Amino acid sequence: MYLSYIGLVIGFITLIFSADYFVKGASAIARNIGISPLIIGLTIVGLGTSAPEMLVAGIASLDGNNGLAIGNAIGSNIANIGLVLGVSAIVCPIFINSSLLRREFPILLFVSIVSYLLLLDEVLSVIDGLILLSGLVAFLAWLIHSAHQSRKNSVDPLDTDFSAEIPTDIRTSSATIFCFLGLIGLVLSSKLLVWAAINIATHFGVSDLIIGLTIVAIGTSLPELAASITSILKKEPDLALGNIIGSNLFNLLAVLALPGIIHPDNVDKVVLTRDMPVMLGLTILLYIVSFGFSKDACIGRIKGLVLVFIFIAYLGKLYFDSLGAAI
Repeated sequence: MYLSYIGLVIGFITLIFSADYFVKGASAIARNIGISPLIIGLTIVGLGTSAPEMLVAGIASLDGNNGLAIGNAIGSNIANIGLVLGVSAIVCPIFINSSLLRREFPILLFVSIVSYLLLLDEVLSVIDGLILLSGLVAFLAWLIHSAHQSRKNSVDPLDTDFSAEIPTDIRTSSATIFCFLGLIGLVLSSKLLVWAAINIATHFGVSDLIIGLTIVAIGTSLPELAASITSILKKEPDLALGNIIGSNLFNLLAVLALPGIIHPDNVDKVVLTRDMPVMLGLTILLYIVSFGFSKDACIGRIKGLVLVFIFIAYLGKLYFDSLGAAI
């Protein structure tokens, strides 16, 4: 059993560093061939920060552990809003200046609702997966178009933030090595992480869904937490919020699609009655606390505390549910 705990820790650490190397390499390659920082940040960096969830979901689905894959996708979205954004807002209030982010909020809510509706029949099918992947393609196309429009009309704060973050001093050959090593690390660490998580779930008699919603979801959200706090301390609040919104969209459109395409299966009913409603509720609450009853769009410390409290209450609900299932 100790090997599983060690594997879990090593898997998380390697996953975080591998994702960083992969994003750094891919971003440098894209910048070296002339792609704008705004487009790189919204697409490559956005997909890269969801790479841990995608690899974990893909490998779990190949092993037939759809509960872990689905739990990872939904649990990561809950952790991103409740834990990552909540803690980030407590560290420093987040003011929202980017017009592009304001347009992404309704899209995130729409995608969240569609994802819930697709699962209402308690089956995640190949068709469901393809619908979500089609949405990903459409969203990426919209992002690129919107980025071009933002650059034409005015300088979006996100463009400035991404320009400062994307490396300019890495040669294409070195960036290719970073990207390749990061990808290998992601695959190997994801396999190790899934193996350890399944062993732990089996040992304690809890479902792989619970493990996916808690340990794995929080662990794969650590890169977003680190990136968000770093961005806020650098006075780049739009970048912090952009990472969260982008990650949540990619989690639903890419990560949730993978188990449907790779290993279509039934969905535990509790996902529809407990986990998806919490995710939808937090997404709606995020919109309210960001743009609700004041002129300035801001997520302050009190709002951050509310988000963290909801996340802790949700973890408590999962704990008592798992105890009830074990009895």
